[in-house]
Amino acid sequence: MSERLRYALVGCGRIAPNHVAAAAYNADTLEFCAVCDLLPQRMETVLAQLPETERAKVRRYTDYRQMLAEVKPQLVAVATESGNHAAVGLACIAAGANVIIEKPLALSMADGRALIAAAKAAGVKLCACHQNRFNRSIQKIRTAVEEQRFGRLLHGAAHVRWNRGRDYYEQAPWRGTWAQDGGALMNQCIHNIDLLRWMMGDEVDEVVAYTDNQEHDYIEAEDLGIALVRFHNGAYGIIEGTTNVYPHNLEETLYLFGQDGTVKAGGKSVNVIEEWDFRDGRGDPATIKMEFGESPHNVYGFGHTPLYTDMAQAILSNREPYVNGEAGLRALELVLAIYQSAATYRTVKLPLGDCATTDFIGRFDK
Repeated sequence: MSERLRYALVGCGRIAPNHVAAAAYNADTLEFCAVCDLLPQRMETVLAQLPETERAKVRRYTDYRQMLAEVKPQLVAVATESGNHAAVGLACIAAGANVIIEKPLALSMADGRALIAAAKAAGVKLCACHQNRFNRSIQKIRTAVEEQRFGRLLHGAAHVRWNRGRDYYEQAPWRGTWAQDGGALMNQCIHNIDLLRWMMGDEVDEVVAYTDNQEHDYIEAEDLGIALVRFHNGAYGIIEGTTNVYPHNLEETLYLFGQDGTVKAGGKSVNVIEEWDFRDGRGDPATIKMEFGESPHNVYGFGHTPLYTDMAQAILSNREPYVNGEAGLRALELVLAIYQSAATYRTVKLPLGDCATTDFIGRFDK
């Protein structure tokens, strides 16, 4: 076996098990060397999914700076609270490590741009963890976009209709805060917002939006966001994100409508194709729906594993990762533009200048 990349994980919260499983699956290219969290028990909990012999090889740290200095990892995944993504990511880059950063890439445009610039200056790879791009359903739809089977895209829609209650926010006090998280759009909906922007040509001219906190008076940020997006290519987008759906997660859907095609991805997290209709008639819709559907155990899906595979190959072959820092910045920009439009009651033009979640502190104070 050729020499493997030294891998480390910083942050052992709700999403960490997916990172551990993805690293383990890619054990032919990744050597799991270290894990870091402020709470030792959380490290043990996420490492419990590994065989005992593998767990014993992983060094535990409560200080990521010490971990970087001693282990010198070549790839670090940052899965801390969102407000610390940029600081930890920049420290990893300064230490010479390639980085996977959980969504969102950062909570301000300045920090997002700083991460991209630092990675380029250091000659390392930066990957934004938008793992749903690797869903089998999404990959099939993306191929149709790249083959221009839709003709001219007319409009698309991204809906996230989920439920998050008090118990969820009490698990981690940083959730729902402007300084460390943002609300439903930044936390729960950013994956689908990323997919909509990616599919519709990436370039956005302007956004108009409303946000509100209707049912979660114990958090600072929004639990509902509704936005209209005008893309540079003349297409339009509709975004609806909420954590108010009773009594549990209902659906995450992505619609694309073109002159020559209509597609709907659905399920709990756009893991299945529910509509597939193209003027060219290529492929049997029933067969495509069956072949490109997945049934994950939770809304995080199966995408972390192929994202890790791609990132390892990007490092080894010195190419850009499939989901790079710029992709993460575009998703962040669109969410922040929605926040800005809703807060100022005006249309917001892109590209966005300096903007951060902390600009909206007090937005929903009663």
